[in-house]
Amino acid sequence: MKRTALFLILFCLQASPLHAAGDAEKGKYILNMGGCISCHHTPNQKGADLSGGLAIKSPFGTFYVPNITPEPDVGIGGWSDEDFIAAMTQGISPDGSHYYPAFPYTSYTQMTRQDLLDLKAYLDTVAPSKNVVPEHDIPFPFNMRFLMMGWKMMFFDEGTFTPNPNKSEVWNRGAYIVNGPAHCGECHTPRNSLGGSDTSKKFQGNPNGPDKEKIPNIRPKGWEEGDYRTALRMGMTPDGDFLGGSMGHVIAKTTSKLTKDDLNAVITYLVEFE
Repeated sequence: MKRTALFLILFCLQASPLHAAGDAEKGKYILNMGGCISCHHTPNQKGADLSGGLAIKSPFGTFYVPNITPEPDVGIGGWSDEDFIAAMTQGISPDGSHYYPAFPYTSYTQMTRQDLLDLKAYLDTVAPSKNVVPEHDIPFPFNMRFLMMGWKMMFFDEGTFTPNPNKSEVWNRGAYIVNGPAHCGECHTPRNSLGGSDTSKKFQGNPNGPDKEKIPNIRPKGWEEGDYRTALRMGMTPDGDFLGGSMGHVIAKTTSKLTKDDLNAVITYLVEFE
């Protein structure tokens, strides 16, 4: 009987390797926290939230957001957990090439391994899509991926988020969300001529954001906790205006889906950011 029980346990552990390490339900929440659908959806196609194809225009060319469904040929269905973690935290693809920072691994590197495993577990459950995404349209010399090694040396700080011992648990949770999975600084911080974030002006807005959109300062003078809460839940600013453009999509797909505690943590961090 003991041998039979042991055999059944081992069989069950081997039967579902994709979901053994991560929690798909938690991963769905991480997906919303990261706003994955905002970028990875297929334009003008219903039911293709993660099939990719969105074109993002930048000063360095046009990037096409990839298909991240578990389709083995054009998606990430052939990726192992370690492939996924290397991509998210190091900006390295399964074939060893370097990703461009249009994919915000520069923020995702701060995510915990468990959050990444949970996210991967959820992605493994979505319907596979055969949507083929175009190659990036990037002119010379930016199309030479090996140059990303030098870019990373100058602008990429790899490593999991480290809590600030001088701050509260709530503040640290907010810092983790904002700087890690939500990657707010990727759009709301200006970039230099080489595409590196100007951290001296963190969150102060970017006049030349994706698709030439002017990305606003997310630490407006005079904003209090209630102002942030209304803006991030409903999209309404203190003067009665409504946030539109890409931020409208982020509010609908991301910040409005945060738990009350996580939203309060984000607000605490932004209000107390120095």
